[in-house]
Amino acid sequence: MILDLIVVKTNDGYTAEVPSLNGVETWAHEEEEAITKVIDLLKFYLNLDDENEIKIDRARRSKNRTVYKIIFDKPN
Repeated sequence: MILDLIVVKTNDGYTAEVPSLNGVETWAHEEEEAITKVIDLLKFYLNLDDENEIKIDRARRSKNRTVYKIIFDKPN
């Protein structure tokens, strides 16, 4: 399964969200922390365990917005 992850730099930190999953969004002071938090929410939302490998690839970047692709196997 492949989902988009959008990270936006704001004046006071970073917001990260998976737009195709309602409620999977977070905020943090650092970009890496925001990504880690949103991946934890994604795992909870989709009922993934820690054995599921999740790969994150940067797709494109603009001035204050970065789009990543989250790649993982869909749970049965």
